[in-house]
Amino acid sequence: MKGYLWTGGDSSAGPEAVTAQGPLAPWEAMAIEAVGNVIEFWGFKRNQGRVWALLYLRGEPLTAGEIERELDLSKGGVSMLLRDLERWGVVQRVRHPQDTLWRYAAETDLVHMVTHVIEEREAGFVSRIRADLSEARRLAQSVGGVDTERLQRLEKMATLAEHVEKAIRLFIKTARLDVGGVLGAFRDEASAVRKKLR
Repeated sequence: MKGYLWTGGDSSAGPEAVTAQGPLAPWEAMAIEAVGNVIEFWGFKRNQGRVWALLYLRGEPLTAGEIERELDLSKGGVSMLLRDLERWGVVQRVRHPQDTLWRYAAETDLVHMVTHVIEEREAGFVSRIRADLSEARRLAQSVGGVDTERLQRLEKMATLAEHVEKAIRLFIKTARLDVGGVLGAFRDEASAVRKKLR
């Protein structure tokens, strides 16, 4: 990923002025672990969340070595984590004009960060699911002999995937998640089931 010159802080200060702030405070450690747990729950690596949270909370670029020491991680592990985070666009490399070392800064626009990750991962994933369900529907209709109720259920699945994809695309454009279509698809299905049970 492209790196940037860092112009934050006192530009006349030497590289020694841009250093880590010391061991994690208890509140800082707690916040970093909380973010790591959430990121892991979402299917990412826990330490990706911890690295981003450290950089975000510190509010200044840190070297890979400083990240290693602060989070007690290996050099190779930090290198891989930073590469992944750069690819996701949530961390960027920066360099002080008088510094020979690359440092890493967190993306601070949280809405931009979340929408970028959703666009890269969730939107593509849901798009593939929608395409597979559409193809399954086409195949079921072409072979013939498939029970009407099963075709309707398949149609519901495909429609739900389409609504989810639209909601995600809308969120990417407007940062507003509209799940009305998704909930509507669920309500229609639940209503149909209730009618059958009467």
